[in-house]
Amino acid sequence: MVAFEVPEVDYTQYSNRQLIAVPLAVLSVALLVLAVTFVMTGSPVALGVDFTGGSELTVESSESLSQQDAAEIFNEPVVSVQQITGEDQYIVTFDNTADLDGVVSTAEETERLTVLQSGGTSALFGEDNQNFALIGVGVAFLGMSLLAFALFRTFIPSIAIVISAFSDIVIPVAIMNLVGIKLSLGTVAALLMLIGYSVDSDILLNNHVLRRSGGFYESTYRAMRTGVTMTLTSISAMAVMAVVATLFGIEIMASIGVVLVLGLSADLMNTYMLNVTLLRWYKYEGVNR
Repeated sequence: MVAFEVPEVDYTQYSNRQLIAVPLAVLSVALLVLAVTFVMTGSPVALGVDFTGGSELTVESSESLSQQDAAEIFNEPVVSVQQITGEDQYIVTFDNTADLDGVVSTAEETERLTVLQSGGTSALFGEDNQNFALIGVGVAFLGMSLLAFALFRTFIPSIAIVISAFSDIVIPVAIMNLVGIKLSLGTVAALLMLIGYSVDSDILLNNHVLRRSGGFYESTYRAMRTGVTMTLTSISAMAVMAVVATLFGIEIMASIGVVLVLGLSADLMNTYMLNVTLLRWYKYEGVNR
């Protein structure tokens, strides 16, 4: 087994302004991307078929039908292709911009396909899903914030956890807009998981610095040895999942993997630059005022 050693960072070489500038700049750019997306589309993130509604076509195919095959046949935005277990039948899902009548006509004109059923997912159902998803993320974030303040009962260490978690969600959502990953129930689940990952790494750091013996930099390095190893292991696992899911055409798992890789990478930056900076200011300046 290959041993991984977390290098010790000499934080004394950098001022608080230097350390905090990078994560704040990245967060600012991410917020700008969300703002531009909101102005252009009316939503800060591109919504998938779970939230906007769409069209579904059930077909029988004489040959295996992949998502790439469906996109070439229909020339429409194909969201997913799911095979019905044990059958030569497939459910092809399109987003709400697809022309259902045109899709049905194309399928009927394709020799390998037989149309069995067609229909749509109503916008009302999508709106309900959107509300539930927003409530879920909001409740999770509120619960995380209350937990942070209950554990440390001090403003700066607690708000550091909240800001880091907020940035861990905003950054991957902004990148989703840039790379074309739409918000779905699966990616919402990934964002909820990111809240848990973020709280875990930030509480680990705060506990080592505020509640254990040793100097600030010694405690920070102890936390990094555990936290960085844990996060890099998770990033590797999620990257493998995303690659394998992409190869097998499981789009929802691929999207979840990509979002988690982005969020966990952001968490490394926010925990060991943003959070460390706020804790160092609190330990050496704020706590004495």
